[in-house]
Amino acid sequence: MKDADVIIIGCGLSGSVMAERFATVLDKKVVILEKRNHIGGNCFDFVEERTGILCSKYGPHFFHTNDEEVWEYMTRFAVWERYEHKCVASVDGKLVPVPVNMTTVNMLCSENLQTEKEMDAWLQEHQVPCTEMTNGEVMSLSRVGRTLYEKIFRDYTYKQWAKFPHELRPEVLARIPVRNNFDPRYFTDKYQALPTGGYTKFFERLLDHPNITVHLETDFFRVRDRLPRDKIVIYTGPIDSYFADLGYEKLEYRSLRFEFEVHENTPYYQTHTQVNYPGFDQPFTRITEYKHPYHQQSPHTLICKEFSSSEGEPYYPVLNDRNLDLFEQYRQRSEEETQRNNIHFLGRLANYKYFNMDQAVKNSLDYFKHYFAA
Repeated sequence: MKDADVIIIGCGLSGSVMAERFATVLDKKVVILEKRNHIGGNCFDFVEERTGILCSKYGPHFFHTNDEEVWEYMTRFAVWERYEHKCVASVDGKLVPVPVNMTTVNMLCSENLQTEKEMDAWLQEHQVPCTEMTNGEVMSLSRVGRTLYEKIFRDYTYKQWAKFPHELRPEVLARIPVRNNFDPRYFTDKYQALPTGGYTKFFERLLDHPNITVHLETDFFRVRDRLPRDKIVIYTGPIDSYFADLGYEKLEYRSLRFEFEVHENTPYYQTHTQVNYPGFDQPFTRITEYKHPYHQQSPHTLICKEFSSSEGEPYYPVLNDRNLDLFEQYRQRSEEETQRNNIHFLGRLANYKYFNMDQAVKNSLDYFKHYFAA
């Protein structure tokens, strides 16, 4: 540790990209401290023994981007296979496309829309006008109208966040697009792909540099007092955990619980990789069937049910006014810590912001260039 130039807390996407940049561009010695027993953060995947199916331990990750710089960077460390994610939701006994498109409206609202003009007219008729986007309910109603809001968004939001849309910031619901055509893809980015062999292999190649050392099962908070004081530190964990000694209230996060099921001698369990369950009739939010991506071959299949929870590892920041006001206090302290002790706060948990994968990579690349390689 004493020989390291940079100490990075967390071996997820943000921390790993920073480690590679320091090691490759600046020839710095980097040590990564990771409290879990594996690299890759929430992207970690593995082959399930009974089925031989590659699956994700913490839920599926589908890489997509329009950013040429990010795509060029990612392709240095893996061969990527085109994969266009398609998701459906179980509503009224039907499997309907998500995001909302013309098929969704036709199936749930007994319409027969066939053209973009007809879809635009339907949306205009049913959308609820608003003058100010004050919360997630207003956002949803202004985009899809009351019927689709109640069937698809309202209860699913509560299952996911333990808060109804009116209790959340509008940007939480704004992430879900609405289509005026029949396009069933979840994303429309230029680049949509999965790394050949999985994300763990991608991370292995990303971190395969003689200047990078990874210490697994090492909790930063247990060793922080023993770390050298003259190093650059990149912290990617929850910002409120770092400043726990201040006595501030804790920020709210949502976590996930995963239940894996092997179905022997079953070609497929469901028609799509992902089926969402917006209603309260099921306790889980979605089921992922991991056999679909990569067109994996097995006489069996493997599914995972996801349950949202307030307990467990933090996954998603809960964006409401209370949490954002509280985060601002933490953010101000983090800026002071950066100036005073050269400790930098990076990534989804440290910035209390939801990042897609490409946004996390972009954020790390930009931060490195601005603060260290300028």
